[in-house]
Amino acid sequence: MILEVTGDILLSQARVIAHGVAPNDPHNQGLALALREIWPAMYKDFRHYCQTTHPKPGSVWAGASPDGKRVVALFTQEAAYGHGAKPGRATSEYINHALKELRHLAEVESFESLALPRLATGVGGMDWGEVRALIDKYLADLSMPVYLYTTFHKGMQADESARIR
Repeated sequence: MILEVTGDILLSQARVIAHGVAPNDPHNQGLALALREIWPAMYKDFRHYCQTTHPKPGSVWAGASPDGKRVVALFTQEAAYGHGAKPGRATSEYINHALKELRHLAEVESFESLALPRLATGVGGMDWGEVRALIDKYLADLSMPVYLYTTFHKGMQADESARIR
């Protein structure tokens, strides 16, 4: 069940936060930067993973925060190769593959709840309607709450009170 909410995804009670990035992403803007600032060790693990495995767009990386939350990086964009290089744009193909991988991970690891921002619509440059359709395709029928943060308000906790019975 997907529930659209308004607020700060960093204050979510969801056990897993997923967000879109590029392989080798420097996490220097948006939600990625906020996650890097809050959990620097998680970002260090992400960098190590990227440097040792060279992930491809369309795949995912799952890390853990010190407070026990999971953070899943969805590789929705082309990689940023070379020092100072900028990530490429997101594509529907990469988002499609990454969401399919996220769904598989959620089922295998029995996620209790999941929070997502408006994936790939900022730096990724994608149209929200197209991305939302892919989110619905892969996550709408999961048997857990999926909180979709459609409007960001820093410091405001979203109403995540709706639960699947």
